[in-house]
Amino acid sequence: MTVRELLVVLDLAGTFVFATSGAMLGVRHKLDIFGVLVLSFAASSAGGIIRDLLIGSTPPAAISDWRYCTVAIIAGLTIFFWYSPISRLHTPILVFDAAGLALFAVAGTAKALAFRLNPFMSALLGMLTGIGGGIMRDLLVARTPVVFQRDLYAVAALAGAALVVVGHRFAWPVVPTALGAATVCFALRVLAIWRGWSLPVARSNDESHE
Repeated sequence: MTVRELLVVLDLAGTFVFATSGAMLGVRHKLDIFGVLVLSFAASSAGGIIRDLLIGSTPPAAISDWRYCTVAIIAGLTIFFWYSPISRLHTPILVFDAAGLALFAVAGTAKALAFRLNPFMSALLGMLTGIGGGIMRDLLVARTPVVFQRDLYAVAALAGAALVVVGHRFAWPVVPTALGAATVCFALRVLAIWRGWSLPVARSNDESHE
């Protein structure tokens, strides 16, 4: 598999799982079918659009390639019409979100490296690709984005992105490196949710006196 083919596969897989998480959140907030599809597309495309604009890959793949929009719509419609009782739980949204985060962080880093960005900026852009969709999804339902809360979210994306950069630096096989990096990011995110790992949170003066 070539780097270009790998990027498309990772992008489309990330698009599907992030679109699913967006649609689940939309149904949970009792949005109509249009709202669910908008949330599905926004969650699945925001990170990739930001990435492509920053590296000069225009027009962004999410709006120039019909497959991205189609995948997002299919995921949105599937969740809207077949939203099972188990999907009403909070955990499935977090799991799909973790999967999307991992896939997009890896794909974003690999694409930045393919456009010859330096390793440090490539890792940061990979992280931004991973967190962009989640931020847009949460903002559209007036929810504080997960990345700004206690959970290890951006850190997990950065860990996966860093592993892609290391693999590129030492010329590791592309596909195993990408899969390994995505697994590390996903596992770190899921473990953080399960174990309650978090970053330090700022405390105001008012809280300190309570």
